[in-house]
Amino acid sequence: MHPKSSFYSKMVLFGCVISILPLAALGFFSFMKSSTSVQNHVNGSNIQIMNQTNSNLEQVLRTVDYTLNYVINSNILQSALYRPLSYYDFQLYNKLREEMSLLQSPETKVTDVILANTTTNWLINNRGMYPFNEYASKDTLLTLMELQGNSNWVMLDTESLGSSDTLSYACPYTIALVKKMPLSASIARGVALATIPSCSLAAMMDSPSDSREVMVLDHDYRIIVHPEQAKLGQYLTDNGYAKEALNHFDSKSGQFETKIHNKPVSVTYVRSDFNGWLYASFTEMSAITKESRSIGWFTLYICLLMIGLSVLLVWVGTRKMYTPIRRIFQHIVERLPEIQANKKSELQVIDEHIRDMFNSNTKLRSELRQTSQQLRTFFLHKLFLGKISPQEVMEQIELFGFEEQVSAWEHLAVFTLQIDMLDETRYERKDSDLLLFAINNIIEEMIPSAHRLPSVIIDLTQVTLIGRGGISLEEFNNDLYTLSEEIQKTTRHVLDLEVSIGISLPYESLSKTSRAYQEGLEALKHRIKLGTGVIIPYFSLNSGKHTRVYFYPMQLENELIDAIKLADEERAIELLKQWLDEVFRKDRTPHDYQISLIRLLNDLMIVMQENGIMLEQLDIRDSSLVEELLRLYTNPDIESWFKSRIIRPMVSVFRDRQDSQYQNLSEQMIEMIRNEFDRNITLEECASRLHYNNFYLSSVFKKETNMSFSEYLSQYRFKMSKKWLVETDMPIKDIAEKLSYNNSQNFIRSFRKLEGMTPGQYRSKYRAVP
Repeated sequence: MHPKSSFYSKMVLFGCVISILPLAALGFFSFMKSSTSVQNHVNGSNIQIMNQTNSNLEQVLRTVDYTLNYVINSNILQSALYRPLSYYDFQLYNKLREEMSLLQSPETKVTDVILANTTTNWLINNRGMYPFNEYASKDTLLTLMELQGNSNWVMLDTESLGSSDTLSYACPYTIALVKKMPLSASIARGVALATIPSCSLAAMMDSPSDSREVMVLDHDYRIIVHPEQAKLGQYLTDNGYAKEALNHFDSKSGQFETKIHNKPVSVTYVRSDFNGWLYASFTEMSAITKESRSIGWFTLYICLLMIGLSVLLVWVGTRKMYTPIRRIFQHIVERLPEIQANKKSELQVIDEHIRDMFNSNTKLRSELRQTSQQLRTFFLHKLFLGKISPQEVMEQIELFGFEEQVSAWEHLAVFTLQIDMLDETRYERKDSDLLLFAINNIIEEMIPSAHRLPSVIIDLTQVTLIGRGGISLEEFNNDLYTLSEEIQKTTRHVLDLEVSIGISLPYESLSKTSRAYQEGLEALKHRIKLGTGVIIPYFSLNSGKHTRVYFYPMQLENELIDAIKLADEERAIELLKQWLDEVFRKDRTPHDYQISLIRLLNDLMIVMQENGIMLEQLDIRDSSLVEELLRLYTNPDIESWFKSRIIRPMVSVFRDRQDSQYQNLSEQMIEMIRNEFDRNITLEECASRLHYNNFYLSSVFKKETNMSFSEYLSQYRFKMSKKWLVETDMPIKDIAEKLSYNNSQNFIRSFRKLEGMTPGQYRSKYRAVP
């Protein structure tokens, strides 16, 4: 023992001697009161267990509910709800699958996500995309769409969903979160499902014992989560519980005693505020009584033994009681060997180490604050750029603590500031970020925090959202202009720098912030003719009326490029027309139109270069494509020029490449299936081996074979199973294992569904008699 620890050892010895004296009385009292205390302890423990079980499961369910809401409200899905989908839309499908993958993780227990659009006849799940009217379980989905409310938790027979991803868990029942799409519409266009095997939720519950049973019940007292699969789907009254005793579950939580199969039982329950599920524990009273007696005698024996060995324990205690401190010290020394050389006592070392831990905790808190500020800045960027939905705006405003001040604002405006020039100043261009940061600080000091959201910097522009309440619109506009002048004056005085300021039109809803931001930027563009150091209210440019700021149709351009690469000439021409309609529908100057056209031409030429296409292959030799394009002045001429000079020649080149490539890729994938069908081969694995994107391979394989990769694999496995049943004596269980089924029952069920009979019946019917 460390020489400096003797004082603490004596203190421990004295404490042991004092604590031994009341042990006898404590043991006797514990023996006499054990029955009541143990029962109270068990009841209290059961309440804690139920609350913990409720918390654990509800955390998963809330996560699934929140994430599915996010997926349904995403711009991608909202766009897909109002259009038909086909394999040409594999980019959109890829994005939808990425959104769906947010739901599937070991923490959420979600095994399958189904998005079904009955209006435009498509369905997406883990296995791919299908026409809704051809989906095997469409009747189940149509029934779910008739449920009351837009969001429901329901218990379904696993087979009714017909999804191999759900059946693979071998659980007879599935808990499904059902949401109608879109959530805010009165008439549903489709339905979204997130499925969780009931058995997965049962695995999260406290392990039951022979004398205690734990379960989760729905509103109809039907067992939806239970460690025993055989009891799933049964009603509580089917398990010996009296129907008239159901009235005991009328509170949010509670305890009572009843009889089940004529046996006294203590019932503890908690009702969830989230979805109304009932978390219940049933403990036999005989077990509680038996446990109380055992604990009472055990406590008495231990107390007597401690009294008999008090002298020995006191002696050993002087050495053993200090052991934990010594161990902590040794762990610290192992990590920090230099401490041993300092010859400090253990408690001094531990004290210093704990102080270091507190310092680390302080640093961690500081890092968390910085992270919070970064998240807040990211949110404001998305708000100004229009990349966040109105519902998300209010959620984020509440999350970051801005709800109270924003709710008091009646008038809002966006304030944009840019540095005019640095060439003739004492600054250099590399100082731009630092100068904008300094200006940001000036603005935040001059504008009270109650009248603004935190300022951000976007593309060398300082942006601030300003709001006021309790004043008229005219007063608000005057305050904005006065504030702009003061900021210009302060910046000129402190930084010796000229800046220009753009002020958007006032508005009332946060959802219009991105438009106001564009108005502020549009105002700043007029410095070309107004000069530097100016304040430009958007009101002076557009007679006080809001205008929409249109963006370059980048999404249509990406789809056009994808159609060209897939050699889909019809689709490419259709997308070109859509792109031109989108550009020319907007009220712009001729110069703006030409910039958009040149940008499209430039991006297409980049595609040529990246794919090794020479201009000679497109019959473009001694000619400037840009000059040719700029000589065209009408929409039909421009469309015809793009078709004949660029798109059709590029499609021809890609088609020549694909004619040989498609067949070769499909043959390689079919060969992999035939050689490795008896293991869990996937499309992703084939894509990795062939060094292609899996979505590209999927479209190629579908085009060549008229079926998806998974359909071809299932069909080939089914063909081999029939061959083995007829030509070999291989047991059905072994056939199921060789075909990668989790158990033989799943194989039998699938075989019967496809062939109309079981594997055994098929073998008996078609096997040749020797």
